[in-house]
Amino acid sequence: MTSTLRAGAALAAASLLSLAACGGSDDAPPPTRRATSFGTVEGIDHSTTTGTYAWLGVPYAKPPVGSLRWMPPVDPAPWSGVRATQSFGHGCAQGGRYFSPAPNDAPYGLAVREGFGKPVGDEDCLTLNIWRPSNAQGPLPVIFFIHGGSNISGYSADPVYDGQALAKKANAVVVTINYRVGILGWLDLPQLKTGDALADSGDFALLDQLQALKFVKNNIAAFGGTPDNVTVMGQSAGAVNVWNLLVSPLSAGLFHKAMSLSGGIANSSRTTAQTYSKALLNAIVIADGKATDATSAQAWLATQTDAQVAAYLRGLTTSQLLTVMLANPQLGNAPAPIEDGNVVPVNAAAALAAGKYQKVPVLAGNTKDEGTLFANLFGTVTGTGIKGFKLTDYDRFGLQFNFDPNAPAALTEGDLIDPAYLPVTATPYGWNALSAYASNAIFLGPVTPQLTSLAAQQPDKVWYYRFDWHEEPVPFNTVYGATHALDLPFVFSNFGTNVFSFAYTNANKPGREALSDAMIASLSAFVKTGNPNTPALGVTWANFPAKVVMDASPTQLQISAQ
Repeated sequence: MTSTLRAGAALAAASLLSLAACGGSDDAPPPTRRATSFGTVEGIDHSTTTGTYAWLGVPYAKPPVGSLRWMPPVDPAPWSGVRATQSFGHGCAQGGRYFSPAPNDAPYGLAVREGFGKPVGDEDCLTLNIWRPSNAQGPLPVIFFIHGGSNISGYSADPVYDGQALAKKANAVVVTINYRVGILGWLDLPQLKTGDALADSGDFALLDQLQALKFVKNNIAAFGGTPDNVTVMGQSAGAVNVWNLLVSPLSAGLFHKAMSLSGGIANSSRTTAQTYSKALLNAIVIADGKATDATSAQAWLATQTDAQVAAYLRGLTTSQLLTVMLANPQLGNAPAPIEDGNVVPVNAAAALAAGKYQKVPVLAGNTKDEGTLFANLFGTVTGTGIKGFKLTDYDRFGLQFNFDPNAPAALTEGDLIDPAYLPVTATPYGWNALSAYASNAIFLGPVTPQLTSLAAQQPDKVWYYRFDWHEEPVPFNTVYGATHALDLPFVFSNFGTNVFSFAYTNANKPGREALSDAMIASLSAFVKTGNPNTPALGVTWANFPAKVVMDASPTQLQISAQ
């Protein structure tokens, strides 16, 4: 059956389910049972608690394992009967880091840090999650969220990304996805080439995102969403990917608005990507005992055909591959996204400037203190090699997870910041100065000309915000401030247990929740109409280069237009 016919069958089945749910049959299926083009799914009814329905771990592609490792995603195998979609799928395989899943899919908590520096996740991971309001009428706009993590880590089950509150407050269908990351999501290796443009791109992670968008286009109507009103929203690396979806010729018709939170075009050339992949291949061959150094690795590889090398690599376990990657940090991260010329233009920024992109409304933003989260890079700037954080990631994660934000202050800046960067106000290499440098070098410097390029072509369809909220308890208000990703709990209205729980006090709750509600009201307006203006902001949001500053005191909104 073609995908078109499958989609048609799904919509017909969904209509029947909807009619049945309206009454008239004692055998009416539950409202959480919906038909997709691959089979029927049954989710979770949270209508009496959060006012939502949820479908978790819905497959949008076959597991990319065996012969499908380092290949474009393919449709999932159809299933018969009703598939339970009531728990998140595996996070994708990756080296454990601060924003990675816990080993063995353990719930978020101190277990996360037990995976630091180790392989975590699973290659069987290409699933998505759907939330919708339980009492909404009519087709709803769709928010399609792409998580961050430097394109080497992250997972959709991170509690910051739970879509219940956003779906309810924005009156929208919220979709979050897993996609391949790191060396399994981005690898441009000559021996893997097949002659197929997509397979040869190395951009498997971006192809996953396109596949998930196709699933949404063909199936979201069954969940009450509007396939003709999809907003792609990404944060950090997810925002980088949003920009690449904007310029990819493969994304036409798959989305209609775009939101980029703390990211821009930050791509890799094919030369850089292949230099990395060849060095990684040498390291794999050496770790496997087939060589002792790069020269002997090249000699062994010369005895193998490309097909033999590809089969050899696909025969290695996930753990073997990730262990080699983790043991060779000198190689850096897998370069991503790759400007291959088919999935991503060879010069994405030039393509943008030339008007070769999906011309949709764009809402972008940054946090005021992006750079504080990247303090471990400070030693590279100063030339001392001294990381900004005094603690290891393992110890810092534990300290922050166990911190009681409502207890009397017991920590100081010196408990988290290395003495080399104190006092924070020192120049030129104090904490604040280096944070500002990192914010500009990594984020503001690259994205500003890209937004300017967009605004020159669609001046009435580009908006920009800055997130300034920094009401965390001492010392986190100066250690982090309005740090990278701190806007996410506000966008999703998730102030429970997550990576930023140390920031949520009883004292700052009124202002914090008011700011979250205003941001979601603005997001809701944007996904519905393409314009983020709403009375909830209390100001008029003019187009870029103007901006709105999102902030609040502990007790009230402090949003301003600049």
